[in-house]
Amino acid sequence: MENINRRDFVKSVGAGVALSLAAGIGSNVMGANDRIRLGIVGLNSKGASHVNNFSQLENVQVAALCDVDRDVLNREKEKFTQKNTKVDTYTDIRKLLDDKDIDAIVVVTPNHWHSLMGIWACQAGKDVYVEKPVSHDVWEGRQLVSAAKKYKRIVQAGTQSRSDEALKEVFQYIQDGNLGKMKLVWGFCYKQRPSIGKVKGPQSISPSVDYNLWTGPAPLQPLMREKLHYDWHWQWDTGNGDIGNQGIHQLDMCRWATGQELLPERVMSIGGRFGYNDDGETANTQIIFYDYKPVPIIFEVRGLPARKDSTQMDHFKGIRIGIVIECEHGYFAGGAGGGWIYDNNGKRGKQFSSPGGGGHHGNFIDAMRSRRESDLNAPIIEGHVSSGLAHLANISHRIGVKNSIDVVNEQCKSYYDMNKVFYRLQSHLFENWVDLSKDLVTMGPDLEFDPKAERFISNVEYDQGYWANTMLKRQSVREPFVVKEIKG
Repeated sequence: MENINRRDFVKSVGAGVALSLAAGIGSNVMGANDRIRLGIVGLNSKGASHVNNFSQLENVQVAALCDVDRDVLNREKEKFTQKNTKVDTYTDIRKLLDDKDIDAIVVVTPNHWHSLMGIWACQAGKDVYVEKPVSHDVWEGRQLVSAAKKYKRIVQAGTQSRSDEALKEVFQYIQDGNLGKMKLVWGFCYKQRPSIGKVKGPQSISPSVDYNLWTGPAPLQPLMREKLHYDWHWQWDTGNGDIGNQGIHQLDMCRWATGQELLPERVMSIGGRFGYNDDGETANTQIIFYDYKPVPIIFEVRGLPARKDSTQMDHFKGIRIGIVIECEHGYFAGGAGGGWIYDNNGKRGKQFSSPGGGGHHGNFIDAMRSRRESDLNAPIIEGHVSSGLAHLANISHRIGVKNSIDVVNEQCKSYYDMNKVFYRLQSHLFENWVDLSKDLVTMGPDLEFDPKAERFISNVEYDQGYWANTMLKRQSVREPFVVKEIKG
């Protein structure tokens, strides 16, 4: 494949940024008839979906495709060839960013690349649509926010629910007091995730893949799982578990519903990886308490089915993937596309419905044309904070210790409704033949957090807050794939 060294990249990006700023690109308003040329980076299932969605918008052209796997790249290029449509192809994101005819990129890669690609794109004078979570850790997410501001770029987070008209309506309805005061917001990610298997040693990499580029900002390690693609979600160097995969959508809904703009002042996780012994590292079963005032958020992740060998998932008030907002005079249960208002006896009332977040792509393009960040439904700051919720939960989990049911039950007494939640979790694991006297639960510490500084509060050297702070930022760096601090 074609490679470009770091010095050439820095020179080319730096020159591009200088030219862009000198020409006033950061403040120009595109005309409604100006064709916007996009590059899609990462082309497996979600990336291919983005190609289709953006291609349907007026005066928008998917002009470039980028993927480190040549087989995937050629597969998607062939779709353009069959339509007799020209598209440029790249395996190296840096080559794509050198293309002065590209106005914006869409980042649909594994999580560990999201922030760095977004930052590089901003520095190259391009706008960015970045998939969720927008970061692999809290610190790099903040750098992407800073890059968007410094280089005056339009950066949209891929949390499509922010463009869901029904959710906008129902959250306003509740915030206006129609159900009385909000008491608690629940988020649910009950999505079956089978074992990824267990290998005995390093696995071979397909010759179609540039593994150095695939790894990018992560440590360059042998592949220790059966599949390179997708199962990276369940290993810490590259993924954030299901709370940072599917759950980030519902976390964003929870925070949006409460109107909270910052991360919480306290977080605690309980969970583990149960039901199988595989190469996955992230929790497949997790409950998290976010200590927001006056309305806390409790989030649940379940990757195992309702019962051993079942294909069905559990639900809470009819919700498997979505949210429940408990209020004085009733509750809302729903998710993408809307849901229903219920009274306290469970009687269904008012319905809110919409096609979902299908307008999210168009919203990004509209904001590119207006050059107003305020036109974005999901500006990067919102994506950063909601992604941070997933990261904080995982930090609590990762520095937690395994404990007996009795110890965890005692800890749960300090949190609103958590004893009930943990009891339901025990019942769920029992139905999956998990013996919690042998497979102990990981109880994360009760971590205090300064949401303005985005740091854990640490009063003693090497206390839990100290170790938690070391996990806010990737400790190992690998040139040239380094997220650097954005100043100014």
